[in-house]
This record gives sequence, C-alpha cells and structure tokens, in this order.
Amino acid sequence: MTTAPAHRTDPRFPGWDWEDPAALGALTDGFTENLARCTSIETVRDRLPRTHRELAGLGVTGIEFAAFATRHPEAIGTDLVAVRSPDATTEPGPLYRIDGSHLFTRLDISEPLPLDDHSVDWVYAEHLVEHVPLPVAVHWLGEVRRILRPGGLLRLTTPDLERYIRGYLDRDEEFFQRHRRRLRTLRVGPPMPERRAFMLNQIFYHFGHRWIFDEDELRHVLDRAGYQGWTVERRAYQEGHRPDVAALDTAFRKDESIYLEARAPEAS
Repeated sequence: MTTAPAHRTDPRFPGWDWEDPAALGALTDGFTENLARCTSIETVRDRLPRTHRELAGLGVTGIEFAAFATRHPEAIGTDLVAVRSPDATTEPGPLYRIDGSHLFTRLDISEPLPLDDHSVDWVYAEHLVEHVPLPVAVHWLGEVRRILRPGGLLRLTTPDLERYIRGYLDRDEEFFQRHRRRLRTLRVGPPMPERRAFMLNQIFYHFGHRWIFDEDELRHVLDRAGYQGWTVERRAYQEGHRPDVAALDTAFRKDESIYLEARAPEAS
C-alpha cells in the first residue's frame, strides 16, 4: 500500500500541497486577507492628497507599496487588497488611518497613481514587483519615477534569481537548506520538499509570482521605465542611502532578496 507524501498530509496545514501551486494560491490568498484585518478604520480624507504640500501637511514624505501597516512614521501604506475591520472596509480613493496609527490607501499599480508629479521624497516596495506581469512593472516604475522629487529615492526588494540558480547548482544546498529552515521556523506551511528542482520551481510558481528578477533584469525594467540618468546601486539588507527607508527591510526575507536603489538627480 502506498501512502501520500508527508507534505500532503500534515494535519497542522490541512489542504496544503506544495506541489499544487493553483490550490496553494487559494490558501495564501486567505492568509493575505487575514493579514489585512484590523481593529479600526478611520477616514482621514475623502480623497488621497495629491501634492507635495498636501502630503507634507499630514507629515507624509513617502509611500510604502504592498503594506497594510507601514512601520515608517512619515509614510502612507498601500495595497490593492482592502483592509477590513469589524465595522468597515477600505475603498479605493480615500486616505484612512488604521488602528489609530498607520495611514493607508488602496491603489492598483496597474493604473496611473493619483499623485502629482514630484510629490513624494521616497518610495519603498518589498517583494511587490515579482507579483505583476513585466509590462505592469514597467508602467508602475514609470509612475514612481514621475511622483518622486529631485533627489528622491526608490528602494526595491525582490527574490534574487541568481541566488536561486546558485542554490540549485550548489550540491551542498546551503542556501536551499537555510531557506527551508527559515520557512519551517516561521511556520509558513509544512516542511518544503527537499528537492533542488522543486526549490527552483517554487520561486516561479508559488505565492502569486509572475516574473523573477536578478540585478540585470531589475536594471532592465528601470531602464525601460525611464530611469536613465538616475543613480542605481545594489544595496545590502537594511543598508541604503536613507537609513529610515532601508530599515523597512524585513528579516523574514533577507536570505533570498536582492536590494536595489534608484536615486533621482538633484534639481539643477
């Protein structure tokens, strides 16, 4: 008699099958919705402020994308997914305060950003760009370029394809073993299958990923989005031109991430 693989029968994670990305996507969508739950939602403005002056009046200097609750005290967090409290749900358009502390607005990065040119000092996005098709990434990066002020900063983090390829070629599998241990410790599903081919496939086909980048590919999309003349530099975890922005990097993702910053030219 044959038995199902252990990763399909773990009672702690019912229905979780690492080898079925489509079914796993539904489970992770539910996980995302849970992350987007809060205690209270307060409408701050019926319309998102558009100008640098309006934003500065609220103490806002930057935007953190893919964040329900930004940790930066001068940021607006934003995501496509709605934040929900027991009494309210965020809608596209207004600016909200979540749980009495975090500013949030719903934005679709495939659409034009509802902000004026040169309206923010910095933009941060951790593990966002890999979740959209390449043309959407180029469009969004072009919009980010438009809204950043002279001398402004974009900091991007995303899974690093080169690390995964090197991990596949490493017969000792040091990176893959470390990554599996990290996810197991954080209880992100049952233990991953310990196959090199699986570990490479999962970065492409799990978690809603659409396009995986190395440094050259990131620089390519920045170039297509019009960042010629900007200073583009690879950075390390929580190190960068602005320490307050680099501090938004989360330890959860540092083993697999690439960090790239693009800095706008100063005003002439």
